[in-house]
Amino acid sequence: MNEEERVELAEILFPSIKTTRDEIEEKYPERSLEEGAKVTRFAPSPTGFMHVGNLESAFLDYIFANQSKGIFYLRFEDTDQERYVEGATDLIKSSLETFDILPTEGALNGGVYGPYVQSERKEIYQTYIKDLIIKGLAYPCFMTKEELQEIREGQELRKEAIGVYGPYAADRDLSLHEIKKHLDNGDEYVIRIKSPGEVNNTVTLHDLIKGDITMPENMIDEVIMKKDGLPTYHFAHVIDDHLMHTTVVIRGDEWVPSYPKHLQLCQILGFKVPKYAHYAPLTKKDEETGNVRKLSKRKDPEFSVEYYEKQGIPAEGVKLFLSTIVNTNFEEWYLQNTDKSYLDFNFSFKKMPTGGTLFDVEKLNNICRTYFSRESAEKIYDDSLPYFKKYDEEFYRVMTDNKDRLISFLDIERNGKRPRKDIATYKDVKTESIYMFDEYFFGDKEKTYSEIDKENVDIELLKKYLNVFDENDDNETWYSKIQVLAEENNYADILEIYVK
Repeated sequence: MNEEERVELAEILFPSIKTTRDEIEEKYPERSLEEGAKVTRFAPSPTGFMHVGNLESAFLDYIFANQSKGIFYLRFEDTDQERYVEGATDLIKSSLETFDILPTEGALNGGVYGPYVQSERKEIYQTYIKDLIIKGLAYPCFMTKEELQEIREGQELRKEAIGVYGPYAADRDLSLHEIKKHLDNGDEYVIRIKSPGEVNNTVTLHDLIKGDITMPENMIDEVIMKKDGLPTYHFAHVIDDHLMHTTVVIRGDEWVPSYPKHLQLCQILGFKVPKYAHYAPLTKKDEETGNVRKLSKRKDPEFSVEYYEKQGIPAEGVKLFLSTIVNTNFEEWYLQNTDKSYLDFNFSFKKMPTGGTLFDVEKLNNICRTYFSRESAEKIYDDSLPYFKKYDEEFYRVMTDNKDRLISFLDIERNGKRPRKDIATYKDVKTESIYMFDEYFFGDKEKTYSEIDKENVDIELLKKYLNVFDENDDNETWYSKIQVLAEENNYADILEIYVK
């Protein structure tokens, strides 16, 4: 097909597209940023609930953009309309707000590089596809599902690469006359790229986390536009990353095998290839089998982001925990820097694990205890109040009626060398303080002190304690008396002796 015929074909396929590629490019100029500033994007598909893997992805995009004084933006990749779930975009937005992982620009707050929803960018994608048709780099493919299935079955039988390529790309060289005949018949079609790949060629991914990975070059004539006129994910995200000037694509390592086709699309389109960082999946030791597996939506409640709010786990604690997963040296740094936030840490791709990362809930609880131990009693009270208002109205009323008393309780042993670490979740505010309130302490109205089981209570030791107890003592005086009492009654007077 000569150039004149390709231009005619492009007009037949895209009669409503009047913009040119150059006009699109002019609308998305280079960003004016400091040298070294990273532009990252969180680009979820609104196909379900928000899970902790999504949260980790957004967190990574946020911290690497933030510490480089760059841009972190939110983009919704919703070209797969069949899988779209109503309300999913609102859930993603609210989750980012809850965890204070807020984008610089994007679908949440707008920006000059929008629209940031792929279904609203159809004209942009079709402009590029029309340009590829004119240049002879893409073609309409009229193959039916049955024909494609027959090809696939034959390839599987012969143990060949699966896909439309070489001798299997039957429509690659159709004449303009043949294409018009298909169109006149109302035959459905997709648009495929004309891959220049060869079966024996390889490409190398210079991954920021995993290092160099060599893979076969893409030779498949990938679909870039579906029958509904919307682009495939592979094509759309390459266009968007180019126009929005993404510098680093941070994504799960399940996308590593897709790199050759994304690289090839960039090369065919003449785009600068962004850097890639593929992070390891979150894993867990299965309680039944003892084997390590990926976190599961079906088996693990902690897979859902909603789990953390319902359990009263603070958003800052979750981000601190994710920080320990992102960089192996973060936890030691955090323990040594009592006055620092995770935002003060210098995160590095080179310090990220290359294999699966164990998601340990107990470790999450421990780092939350450390987090709470550094917060003031007033802040813990204020932060936990919304949780109880939503999940425990009865205790919420107790909190509001006893604000000063509860803050005083939370302030006990908070300002010493070893601040208390009995609170890991907002729930623990109630668990640790509940005995102070009569409505809970005397919850069983029919039970009296005379019914308390005395067999397991050392009455004589209690009497000795009451003899030395003075409510006017300060902490140090009280503790000294307890040490003496413990030693006199054959108990360890310090923790080190007890541990031994």
